[in-house]
Amino acid sequence: MPLSIRHNPNPDPPPAGEELLLTGASVVTMDPQVGDFVRGDVLVRGSKIAAVGANLSSSAGTGCSVIDAEGFILTPGFHDTHRHCWQGVFRRLIPNVDDNEAYVRVAHGSLAKAYTPHDIYLGNYLSALGCLDAGITTVTDFSHNSRTPAHADAAVEALIDSGIRAIHVNSAPVKGKWDRQWPADLPRLQAKFFSDSDSLVSLRMGLLGVEEIGGRNVLLSEDRVRTARSLGIGVAVDAVLGQSSSDLVLEGARAGFIGPDVLLIHCTDLADEAWRAIADTGAGVALAPTSDAQIGIAAAIPPVQTALDFGIRPSLSVDVEIALATDMFSQMRMVLTTQRMLSFNQRYRAAGGLVGDFDESMLEGLPSGISVRDVLEFATIAGAKANRLDDRSGSLTPGKEADIIAIDASTVANLPLNNVVGTVVQGASPSDVEMVLVGGRIRKWHGQLVDVDLSTLRQQVNRSRDRLMAAAGLRLDVFS
Repeated sequence: MPLSIRHNPNPDPPPAGEELLLTGASVVTMDPQVGDFVRGDVLVRGSKIAAVGANLSSSAGTGCSVIDAEGFILTPGFHDTHRHCWQGVFRRLIPNVDDNEAYVRVAHGSLAKAYTPHDIYLGNYLSALGCLDAGITTVTDFSHNSRTPAHADAAVEALIDSGIRAIHVNSAPVKGKWDRQWPADLPRLQAKFFSDSDSLVSLRMGLLGVEEIGGRNVLLSEDRVRTARSLGIGVAVDAVLGQSSSDLVLEGARAGFIGPDVLLIHCTDLADEAWRAIADTGAGVALAPTSDAQIGIAAAIPPVQTALDFGIRPSLSVDVEIALATDMFSQMRMVLTTQRMLSFNQRYRAAGGLVGDFDESMLEGLPSGISVRDVLEFATIAGAKANRLDDRSGSLTPGKEADIIAIDASTVANLPLNNVVGTVVQGASPSDVEMVLVGGRIRKWHGQLVDVDLSTLRQQVNRSRDRLMAAAGLRLDVFS
C-alpha cells in the first residue's frame, strides 16, 4: 500500500536514504527542458532526483517507498538569499519600525550585544526550522553577530543540526564589543566545518555596501574580496543602497573585484551605471521586497523592474524576522503586486488616464506586468543561481539534489486546482506545505517537522528572548 503525504497509517516518514517515488502530483519543475506535468511522478534515489515524468513506477526498484502525492503540487524548494537568522528569537518584536536606523538601534545597538553563543544557536536553529516549515530548503544566513569564534561555531552548528541547505555568510558585528577575530577566523571556520564540498552548509564572507552601518572594516573592498577568493569562497554584500554603494559597485567592476562570486543584497536606489555594471559582471542580486517597503530602506521600492530592465533575473529574500514575515510566499506576492502596480500605473499615465484617444504606440517601451511564473522563478532557480547552487538545486532536474516541497492543493483555500503556479504563488501558505525534502531526506512530513522537539525548543527560545530583553533594558509588550 502506498504511503500518503496526507493520510498514512504509519505517521513516520520513510527512512533516510531509501528510494522514493512521489506519484500523481502536479509537478512544476522550473526546468524548461524537463517541462511540467499535470499528473506526474518524481523518483528520488539517495540524495538526488533520478527521474521526473509520467508513470515512473516501472523505473522504481523493488524496495522503493511509493508516496501518493495526488492532490499536491511538487515544486523545487525555495531559496531565501538573505536572512539574519540570529534574530529568530525576536520575530515581529518591532513590526512597525519605520526606518533602518531605528531597526539598527534596537537589533544591533541593544539586543545583539547581549548574545551568548547559545543565543546565537537558538536564533539560527529556530529560523532555519521556520524556513523548512515554509518550504524554504536553502537559506543564505548573513551572520553579523559573531562576537567570538564560539558564536560563529554556534551559528554554523545550528544550521547543520536543522538539516537545511544553507550558506553561512560570516561577517563582523556592527555595534558593541567583540573579539575582532573577523576575518582572520575564516580559515579556522573553513577547516572545522566546510572541508566537505558535498556538505549541506557552505561558507561565504559577509561585507556591507555602506560605511555608515559597520564602518570601513566590513565595507566592500578589493582587499576583502581578494581574501575571500584566496580561500575559495564567495562574498555576500548587504546594504547595497544609494549613491555610495553605486560608486563601490562601479569601482569593483572596473577593478575586477565584483563578479559572479559576489552577491549584492537590496540593490535599492542604485544608479543606472551601477546596474549596468552588475549585469556586465554577472554578480548575483538578492532583493528584499518586504524589507525595503515596510521598513523604509533607501527609496523603499524593491527594484525588481530595474533589475529586469538590465536583463537580471533577481532572487528574493526575507531579511529580518524581527520586523517582517518569515516565508517566501509573502515575498513572491509582494514582488508580483508591486511590479504590476507600478507598471500598470505607468501605462495608465502614458495613455492619458481615462480621458482622450488611446493608441498602442503610447505604451511603446513601457514594461508589462510580470507573471506568477516569473516570481516563482525568482524564488527557486534564480535564487539557486544567486547562491551559486544552480548545479545542485533550484529546479526539479534529474541529477540535481532532491530539494522538493509538496503543497496541498485540496485545502479549502486552494481547491479547486485551476492554475498550478497561480496556486503556489497566490493561494498557498506555509501551512499548506505538507512535505519537505532536502537532499532526499524528509524534513517535514504530514505537515510537521521531523525530529524536532518543539516543546523543549519553545522553552529554550522563550528563556533566551527574556534574558536578552532584560540585558538590553527592554520590556516585552506583546501589544506594542
